[in-house]
Amino acid sequence: MEIIVTEEAEKKIKAKIDGQNGYLKLKYDTEGCGCVVSGVSALWLVNELADDDHEVHTNIGSIYIEKSKEVFFEETMTIAFSEKANCFQLKSPNQYLNPRMSLYDRTDG
Repeated sequence: MEIIVTEEAEKKIKAKIDGQNGYLKLKYDTEGCGCVVSGVSALWLVNELADDDHEVHTNIGSIYIEKSKEVFFEETMTIAFSEKANCFQLKSPNQYLNPRMSLYDRTDG
Protein backbone atom coordinates (compact mmCIF):
# COMPACT_ATOMS: atom_id res chain seq x y z
CA MET A 1 0.00 0.00 0.00
CA GLU A 2 1.23 3.49 -0.88
CA ILE A 3 0.05 6.74 0.71
CA ILE A 4 1.26 10.09 -0.57
CA VAL A 5 0.65 13.21 1.51
CA THR A 6 0.59 16.53 -0.35
CA GLU A 7 2.63 19.49 0.93
CA GLU A 8 -0.51 21.38 1.97
CA ALA A 9 -1.88 18.36 3.85
CA GLU A 10 1.48 17.86 5.55
CA LYS A 11 1.44 21.47 6.79
CA LYS A 12 -2.11 21.11 8.13
CA ILE A 13 -1.34 17.81 9.84
CA LYS A 14 1.74 19.28 11.52
CA ALA A 15 -0.22 22.37 12.60
CA LYS A 16 -3.01 20.26 14.13
CA ILE A 17 -0.64 17.85 15.86
CA ASP A 18 1.65 20.74 16.93
CA GLY A 19 4.41 18.70 18.55
CA GLN A 20 2.15 16.21 20.34
CA ASN A 21 3.37 12.66 20.79
CA GLY A 22 1.37 9.89 19.24
CA TYR A 23 0.73 7.85 16.15
CA LEU A 24 -1.15 8.97 13.06
CA LYS A 25 -3.75 6.46 11.92
CA LEU A 26 -5.90 6.33 8.82
CA LYS A 27 -8.99 4.97 10.49
CA TYR A 28 -11.97 3.35 8.82
CA ASP A 29 -14.53 4.48 11.37
CA THR A 30 -17.81 2.54 11.49
CA GLU A 31 -19.12 3.97 14.77
CA GLY A 32 -22.69 5.18 14.28
CA CYS A 33 -22.75 4.05 10.64
CA GLY A 34 -24.94 1.01 11.21
CA CYS A 35 -22.94 -1.32 8.99
CA VAL A 36 -19.25 -2.09 8.56
CA VAL A 37 -19.39 -1.32 4.82
CA SER A 38 -20.83 2.14 5.55
CA GLY A 39 -17.76 3.42 7.36
CA VAL A 40 -15.99 6.72 6.89
CA SER A 41 -12.25 7.24 6.69
CA ALA A 42 -10.64 9.74 9.06
CA LEU A 43 -7.23 10.62 10.41
CA TRP A 44 -6.75 9.93 14.11
CA LEU A 45 -3.89 10.87 16.40
CA VAL A 46 -3.68 8.15 19.06
CA ASN A 47 -1.49 7.40 22.08
CA GLU A 48 -1.10 3.70 21.40
CA LEU A 49 -1.35 1.31 18.51
CA ALA A 50 -3.61 -1.74 18.47
CA ASP A 51 -2.36 -5.25 17.72
CA ASP A 52 -4.12 -5.07 14.34
CA ASP A 53 -2.41 -1.85 13.22
CA HIS A 54 -0.18 -2.10 10.15
CA GLU A 55 2.53 0.46 9.40
CA VAL A 56 2.51 2.20 6.02
CA HIS A 57 5.55 4.30 5.18
CA THR A 58 4.68 7.62 3.55
CA ASN A 59 6.61 10.64 2.34
CA ILE A 60 6.00 12.32 5.75
CA GLY A 61 6.60 9.30 8.00
CA SER A 62 4.51 6.37 9.15
CA ILE A 63 0.73 6.19 9.07
CA TYR A 64 -1.01 3.17 10.57
CA ILE A 65 -4.04 1.30 9.26
CA GLU A 66 -5.96 -1.52 10.88
CA LYS A 67 -5.01 -4.64 8.93
CA SER A 68 -8.61 -5.90 9.05
CA LYS A 69 -9.87 -2.64 7.45
CA GLU A 70 -7.34 -2.43 4.60
CA VAL A 71 -9.93 -3.98 2.28
CA PHE A 72 -11.86 -0.67 2.38
CA PHE A 73 -8.88 1.30 1.03
CA GLU A 74 -7.10 1.42 -2.34
CA GLU A 75 -3.56 0.25 -3.05
CA THR A 76 -2.44 3.81 -3.91
CA MET A 77 -3.95 6.80 -2.11
CA THR A 78 -3.28 10.50 -1.65
CA ILE A 79 -4.09 12.59 1.40
CA ALA A 80 -4.65 16.18 0.29
CA PHE A 81 -6.07 19.31 1.90
CA SER A 82 -8.79 21.45 0.35
CA GLU A 83 -8.57 25.09 1.40
CA LYS A 84 -11.98 25.76 -0.13
CA ALA A 85 -13.68 23.03 1.95
CA ASN A 86 -11.22 23.42 4.88
CA CYS A 87 -10.79 19.68 5.22
CA PHE A 88 -8.57 16.78 4.29
CA GLN A 89 -9.36 14.61 1.30
CA LEU A 90 -8.55 10.95 0.74
CA LYS A 91 -8.41 9.96 -2.89
CA SER A 92 -7.10 7.27 -5.17
CA PRO A 93 -6.36 7.49 -8.89
CA ASN A 94 -9.93 6.22 -9.48
CA GLN A 95 -12.09 8.02 -6.93
CA TYR A 96 -12.50 10.14 -3.83
CA LEU A 97 -12.64 7.82 -0.83
CA ASN A 98 -13.54 10.72 1.45
CA PRO A 99 -13.68 14.27 0.04
CA ARG A 100 -14.28 15.77 3.52
CA MET A 101 -12.00 13.89 5.88
CA SER A 102 -11.28 15.12 9.40
CA LEU A 103 -8.30 14.74 11.72
CA TYR A 104 -9.28 13.86 15.30
CA ASP A 105 -7.05 14.04 18.36
CA ARG A 106 -7.80 10.80 20.25
CA THR A 107 -4.87 11.17 22.63
CA ASP A 108 -5.27 11.61 26.38
CA GLY A 109 -3.48 14.90 26.55
